[in-house]
Amino acid sequence: MEVRDRVPTADSAAARRSLAGLALGDAFGERWFPLFRAPARALAEIRARRTPEEPEWHWTDDTAMALAVLRVLDEHGEIRQEALAQAFALGYDADPARGYGRGMHELLPRLLDEAERWRELSRELFHGEGSLGNGAAMRVAPLGAWFHADLPRVVEQAALSAEVTHAHPEGVAGAVAVAVAAALSAQGRPDIGTVVSLTPPSAVRDGLVRAAELPFATEPWKASDILGNGQRIRADDTVPFAVWTAARHPDDLTAALWATAEGFGDVDTTCAITGGIVAAATGLDGVAPEWLRRREPLPGERAR
Repeated sequence: MEVRDRVPTADSAAARRSLAGLALGDAFGERWFPLFRAPARALAEIRARRTPEEPEWHWTDDTAMALAVLRVLDEHGEIRQEALAQAFALGYDADPARGYGRGMHELLPRLLDEAERWRELSRELFHGEGSLGNGAAMRVAPLGAWFHADLPRVVEQAALSAEVTHAHPEGVAGAVAVAVAAALSAQGRPDIGTVVSLTPPSAVRDGLVRAAELPFATEPWKASDILGNGQRIRADDTVPFAVWTAARHPDDLTAALWATAEGFGDVDTTCAITGGIVAAATGLDGVAPEWLRRREPLPGERAR
């Protein structure tokens, strides 16, 4: 993909709003996994909007990798793929127990010493097909917010960020879709149809077409049956539902996260994606102080 010479004005504030929402969604979603052994109880608690009881909500690899993306943008103003490979590897090396998937456990330790080989190593995953998982999508919303004034640039930069770990076209398409959704949110005009138009032809795009046609009156659990909920850990099984719930609640981060949790599945990832998209516009406005106190602070952030 050709990289243009000009770099549009970055919106660091929008990117940090998005990161804050992504981390909150990630940590909130992660709290539900123990209850999924008793799904009826978990669903009842989610529908009753009963806040998870744990005093500390820790974020996972979703946030760790989003932090790496934002670090590269802060340093370079754009995605530099070798620098991003190194940032991912350093984040993993600092705390490999953040819930990384099998492919990242294989790839990231190698990138620590061989970041310059990121392209080759990424393509070796999954028998040479590259990863079509949801990892590139879960971390990318702050990038979309950063470049939100220039949608073609969002598409370009999202693809570059995805390729470092997710060489399969579906993994790239998932990242592009989420980045565009976050950019539109930051612009104040969330629209699934525009996300569809800018997402490369793929199963992800096909899922987004279904999402664009699905009425917002649909119950979230039903929407997840139709669109997927991330249980298969594939981009096409994750991104359409998360984008739909974000578009359903563009001005209310808390409501968006509750609706996303109703879909079950890979809840930390779907909530991270939804949170990153919605918060690109809202930040943490309206979120209960109790939630903010419980969420693990981000690096350099004071505990609330």
